[in-house]
Amino acid sequence: MSDLGELDRSTSPGAADPVKALLHRHRDLCLRAVDPLEIAAGLEAHGITDRTAARFRHRDVFSLAEELYARVPRDGDPSHIVPPRVVPFDRAALLLPLLPGAVCAASVVALRHTDGETRLYAAAACVIALTLAVRAVLRRGPLSTPAHAPRPATASWTCWLIGYALLGDGLLHLGITGGPDGPPDGTSGGHWPLTTAPVLALALACAPAAWTTHLFTARARRRLSSSRGLEDFTASVRPVLLGTFALFLLALTVLIAATSALLDEPSALPGTLTLGALLFLARLLVVHGFTHAPKVVLTITAGAQVTALATVFAARLPGCDALSAPVEALTAWHSAAVPSLTCGVAALTLLVHASRRLPRASAHLPPGRAR
Repeated sequence: MSDLGELDRSTSPGAADPVKALLHRHRDLCLRAVDPLEIAAGLEAHGITDRTAARFRHRDVFSLAEELYARVPRDGDPSHIVPPRVVPFDRAALLLPLLPGAVCAASVVALRHTDGETRLYAAAACVIALTLAVRAVLRRGPLSTPAHAPRPATASWTCWLIGYALLGDGLLHLGITGGPDGPPDGTSGGHWPLTTAPVLALALACAPAAWTTHLFTARARRRLSSSRGLEDFTASVRPVLLGTFALFLLALTVLIAATSALLDEPSALPGTLTLGALLFLARLLVVHGFTHAPKVVLTITAGAQVTALATVFAARLPGCDALSAPVEALTAWHSAAVPSLTCGVAALTLLVHASRRLPRASAHLPPGRAR
């Protein structure tokens, strides 16, 4: 609000050069910028719109940014406008997302060919290896965040959601029927059924998630060079976002069907697809600097699943039979109703949020620039 107040004063009839006053307030932004498009994105982040730019005698924010860029003295500044930077093609970073899928596939094979205490050791080694592989993907490449950026506290809730995909539905159904009678033994037919197809599909989906994120980021930055206003840019990027999301869902659907058939497990399409959509949108927002909404949504989603399990087992207490009635009604309607409903609502919420935030020019500032 203070910026808007200063804008009112700087664009008043008594202000001889309102653009000079704007340049003074945003001098650091203009000095760091490598092209006018970066200045336009920064101005938008400070609340300056195309309508505001008209008060500076410019048709849009992009035109205003060009004047600001031209007014900043630079040593050896070329006479022409520097073209917008493109997302660099890092072959290693784009191949790295294949690692989690390979590690998870090897883990499934190890679990299926071991038993007893050996299987326990194999499971522990597989969890560690898969965690390191996913961490490597999130630290380099399209799914990574800048080194200086704050890390969103979403890792524990993400692990819970994936753990529920592996063991949650089996435990939920056993809880409703009076079980479990023993700890999980790493098989699909034991006291605590293990469903590996969803986790394998999600691990394999790290690759299409990284590639589609790279595609979206590259396309969005190219649109900056062809757009002539913030509204024009937003209108052109929103279809790219929705197309990227649809492309990822298509790839994930194919992976879920393939892993279910390969491992001879019942298809877990609704729950796994909604979980994959949720994790993809959360990461896409985090990559572009929007960390608060993913943290809140993932926390609420995991909390809803914890509550569902807790009510089933709390219903065994005397006089508490009614606690599990909602969950039992949901599972009677569909075996994967709990993860499908919780993750589906969460993914839809993040999709609406992403469709408002990610098409903004300020969401595509280069790493290191404040939004």
